[in-house]
Amino acid sequence: MSDKDNKGSMTVAEAGRKGGETVRNERGREFYETIGRKGGATVKAERGRSFYEEIGRKGGETVKAERGAKFYEEIGKKGGDRVKATRGPNFYEEIGRKGGQKVKKLIEEGKRAARAAMAPPAAEGAEEGAAPAAPPSEPAGQSQNE
Repeated sequence: MSDKDNKGSMTVAEAGRKGGETVRNERGREFYETIGRKGGATVKAERGRSFYEEIGRKGGETVKAERGAKFYEEIGKKGGDRVKATRGPNFYEEIGRKGGQKVKKLIEEGKRAARAAMAPPAAEGAEEGAAPAAPPSEPAGQSQNE
């Protein structure tokens, strides 16, 4: 094949990029967001949430290997600064308070569960919170010292 025969041809990647740009210009960015959500929902229904967890973990490991842990520190700082700029510094106080309340509630539930697990089993028919039943009386004429 001569150069003359290849004139004007493009690679598959170039054709895909050109087609994608045309669709974006005709339908807008929202179109891609909509079909992306639909596709994600379909994959989640077929493969489950664990699929996304697995590919996310693999992707994170790859990025960490390529760019280092410092990269995550940098993008975390950028994200935090962006949130602070858009929502204000009080936002962090508010979510911190909500998180603290949630932790307090979980700790209380854990303590209640631990106490319930440590408590002796209640006698049958006894209501929760009732005083324990008195031990049965000994038969007449017998004592523990015999």
